[in-house]
Amino acid sequence: MSGKPFAARPAGAEAWVREVAGEDAAGRQNPFTARLTIDVTPASRGRIKIAAFARGQTVAEMIRALLDREFPEDPA
Repeated sequence: MSGKPFAARPAGAEAWVREVAGEDAAGRQNPFTARLTIDVTPASRGRIKIAAFARGQTVAEMIRALLDREFPEDPA
């Protein structure tokens, strides 16, 4: 092992959070490059998947909309 840390703590939270979105495999801009992982119970996961299916959405689309409503870019 080289002794080099696996990951370094970001210097500033604002700069870290506002990193520019990357590109997908085809070189297109991809606004969804930040991955957020949460632990939920199997029962919650099932309810979320059923709700998304009933709404004709993917789970990702539904959760993004929920997060956008709960945490708007301009909280005013």
